[in-house]
Amino acid sequence: MSKLTHLDDKGEARMVDVTDKAVTEREARAEATIRMAPATLKMIIDGEHPKGDVLAVARIAGIMAAKKTHDLIPLCHALNLTSVKVELSPGEDGASVHILTRCKLSGQTGVEMEALTAASVAALTLYDMCKAVDRGMEIGSVRLLEKKGGRSGHWVAGTTPE
Repeated sequence: MSKLTHLDDKGEARMVDVTDKAVTEREARAEATIRMAPATLKMIIDGEHPKGDVLAVARIAGIMAAKKTHDLIPLCHALNLTSVKVELSPGEDGASVHILTRCKLSGQTGVEMEALTAASVAALTLYDMCKAVDRGMEIGSVRLLEKKGGRSGHWVAGTTPE
């Protein structure tokens, strides 16, 4: 197992020094799911939610969150993201919304945290906008799906580390 990069030799928290790392194309994809009552999903899909297009608001919130990850997660680097995509789609079960995010850049460090933050905040935004009609919603399955670039190469969920 690799050592934790955010700890120094004394075991104290530190920001990773990426000065000597090569600038490479980097990309990460993440997902989240928010489960809800079928009536809540129908209201969202039919555009009948009193607060308007909640999917559009959640998409924008996810994009903004990716751009602000360094303000939210201690020790994350401020990154110059070149692309952030947030896709929200109704779940096949008729009672959920699936959130898929992708973040890209050319840089010295990865964008996994940005993709995960985008998915999480998009889900939280859906919860916030719909809680008046459905307090029983559940956010889950927040996970990294794929990362590309950098020293550790390409990784896909469900595969063994390189």
